[in-house]
Amino acid sequence: MSFVEREDDYIKLLAERAHTVKELSDKLFISEPTVRRDVIMLKKKDLVSSQAGTVKLKSRYSDQRIPLFVREFEHSDEKAEIAVKAAKHISDGYTVMIDASTTSYHLLPHLATFKNIILITNGSKLALEAAAMGIKTICTGGEVTVEAYACVGGDAETILSRYNADVAFFACRGVDDDGTITDTSVLENSIRRIMIKNSKKSYLLCGKSKFGKRYLNTLCNVADLDGVITNR
Repeated sequence: MSFVEREDDYIKLLAERAHTVKELSDKLFISEPTVRRDVIMLKKKDLVSSQAGTVKLKSRYSDQRIPLFVREFEHSDEKAEIAVKAAKHISDGYTVMIDASTTSYHLLPHLATFKNIILITNGSKLALEAAAMGIKTICTGGEVTVEAYACVGGDAETILSRYNADVAFFACRGVDDDGTITDTSVLENSIRRIMIKNSKKSYLLCGKSKFGKRYLNTLCNVADLDGVITNR
């Protein structure tokens, strides 16, 4: 297996937590010298940092986008737990709006268990998965971002504005101590504002790791919502 083929494996493991060289060696079934050489390559690409034999993903600045393939593996157990709680706010016949976040993605298996559900989303990848599960799905269309496969921009906002929902679920990158909800994407936050406005109820899906953090763009405050669903 080449370094290029191993790169995704490194990112998936390091998205969960920092690993020692030995841990990476054991999990990837390669020698420690190979891991060290790979880490040098990853550092040249500015993807990781290492200290005292421990490797971790580089810290992102507050306005830097994190690719979907990395976020899919961040705190996956945490997101699955949140999805179970969120499903309790859904009933048969509901129209549900969800954003393109990976936390919302975990809701799909639960949506499929309800009857006559209509899903409205700006997530292109999410829409395809939902349709494959037999969920009636409306996708906004619009410009698709490379990082999140999210449909954004004027066209997406215009389409979304024409629909109303019983409940909306969305995620964020951080919730500050004063309840301010923020994200790295201005365009995705614009979509979320419409979802909040056009839904009878709206809930933030937020893992405990996101509390106490603030990012580039402010969405709203937790006081503006019907609730925050977390594993906290």
